[in-house]
Amino acid sequence: MSKEITFEGAQWEAVSHKEGPMLVLAGPGSGKTFTITHRILHLINQHKVDPSNILVITFTKAAAMEMKERFENLRNGEPSSVSFGTFHAVFFRILKFAYRYDARNIVREEQRIQSIREMMGQFEIEVEDEAEFVSSILSEISSVKGEMMNLDHYYAKNCSEENFKRLYQGYEERLRKMNLIDFDDMLVMCYELFTQRKDILSAWQRKYQYILVDEFQDINRVQYEIVRMLAAPENNLFIVGDDDQSIYRFRGAKPEIMLGFEKDYPEAKRVLLNVNFRSTKDIVETAGKLITHNKTRFPKEIVTKNGSGKPVVTRMWEDPQEETVEMVREIMDYIKAGYTWSDIAVLYRTNLGPRLLIEKLMEYNIPFCMKDAVPNLYDHWIAKNVTAYIRVALGELTRANVISIANRPNRYISRDALEFSEVNWESVKSFYQDKGWMVERIEQLEYDLKLIRNMAPTAAVNYIRKAVGYDDYIKEYAQYRRMKPEELLEVLDQLQESAAGFKSFEAWFNHMEDYARELKEQARTREKRADGVSLMTMHSSKGLEYRIVYILDANEGVTPHHKAVLDADMEEERRMFYVAMTRAKERLSVHYVRERYNKKQDVSRFVREYLGRE
Repeated sequence: MSKEITFEGAQWEAVSHKEGPMLVLAGPGSGKTFTITHRILHLINQHKVDPSNILVITFTKAAAMEMKERFENLRNGEPSSVSFGTFHAVFFRILKFAYRYDARNIVREEQRIQSIREMMGQFEIEVEDEAEFVSSILSEISSVKGEMMNLDHYYAKNCSEENFKRLYQGYEERLRKMNLIDFDDMLVMCYELFTQRKDILSAWQRKYQYILVDEFQDINRVQYEIVRMLAAPENNLFIVGDDDQSIYRFRGAKPEIMLGFEKDYPEAKRVLLNVNFRSTKDIVETAGKLITHNKTRFPKEIVTKNGSGKPVVTRMWEDPQEETVEMVREIMDYIKAGYTWSDIAVLYRTNLGPRLLIEKLMEYNIPFCMKDAVPNLYDHWIAKNVTAYIRVALGELTRANVISIANRPNRYISRDALEFSEVNWESVKSFYQDKGWMVERIEQLEYDLKLIRNMAPTAAVNYIRKAVGYDDYIKEYAQYRRMKPEELLEVLDQLQESAAGFKSFEAWFNHMEDYARELKEQARTREKRADGVSLMTMHSSKGLEYRIVYILDANEGVTPHHKAVLDADMEEERRMFYVAMTRAKERLSVHYVRERYNKKQDVSRFVREYLGRE
């Protein structure tokens, strides 16, 4: 161990730990990777442990690569036989030996999507948002496997139980027929292999005598059960994580597992890395006030040796338009003061959050890079329905345009009535000449379209929603899809908010094209572009740090999200806000708005909690 390295007391206790289970609680910015890599070095140098007997498990490939690189740097670049890998990589390696699997046996993402799509046709499951539905079903299948749940007692989230069961079983049959496995099968099969073949298990136990798990708060049930089997009987299990930063419940992560670790291992030692080397005192203390409102957590006092810094700024704006204009001005002031674009990050709760800001950054030519693919609002099926209404009103009577509005809401217009590539309303009425009530419906639609043609964009969207009855259609659809109607109505609110900025349909449609171009350009250069303001969701910000951080729209319903109903959901939302706050090194600004979509908004309870104004 080189002399110039100094450890905090708690860090040294973790680094020098040799045998038996240890729980390392690592607060934000507390040098977690530093501690793990130095502990591996200590095991090899001081305790003469064979490097090939050490296994380090992370959650992402990038984290495994970074950990390996950091460790090899400590050894002056000398390669090592320590195993670094994700849960999936480690467990697939075990299956390779047992079942002679290779990469060809892993199902490709497009094959998974295709199989669900085909079964939807087979079982006549019709949805408006096919891509969204397919990805929701696949992640639901994943969580059923990861939690080892019994399908007979499972309440489906995206469709009826009967349909989910058919999709789940059909998906499994298709994989087995093609001799393919998905990422969740790797876990389940590894669990079954170890349970049934003690000889194979003991061979791997001899191989991996020291196991270190990073980001342990994100572990799910089946991953934990396998790691426990692998670590036995010596239980040299060194787990590192922060229960306050567990934000992946939707992927099956269970912070309760970390909280119960000492029950499973009563002999486990616990160490708290409570010195934050990243943020100023003001940021650390403000974030600390927030997270203490969670009940299900290890109590901990995080401190910093950094100075007080600038106080955390909490600001209310009249509406999102004012919020984005002022933020852009402030960002430009930071640049004039000597900060770089890449010193700054803007964090938001969901991917719908940054649209107005992106438009404003484009307008001012401010470079930005997005960590997540932001969905194009105008590509959403709901937005396409609304713009189809406007296009038809303007005389673009293509069959495709008319089909996408004819029965939204349902007017019982048959596709057979729309037989030509250009639709003529007179011929549609003559198709229904013996049904007076249908002719009336079509005349009502014609009347609505005539009115829409002469409206300003925002009035047109409002008329389609309220007078034509599109909002009611959306509420019915949400019920069918087991979604909260707010999720879909928010798309309409966003669309109306966007329309408000334009006086004519032409100007609005041109803007949509420019916006789509910018998002495509962002997607193309996402990996390469380094110098720009970083825009990302709170989820994606985990593990990163910036000198200046903005949290956008800290309002009830946004963060905490309106989907959060149970106590466990609310605690997860609070942890997400805590993660966002602790990304800031020097300056943190939290913004909320008084009004949005012409409705009064409440400030987030999280803001009230850290300000002590509950």
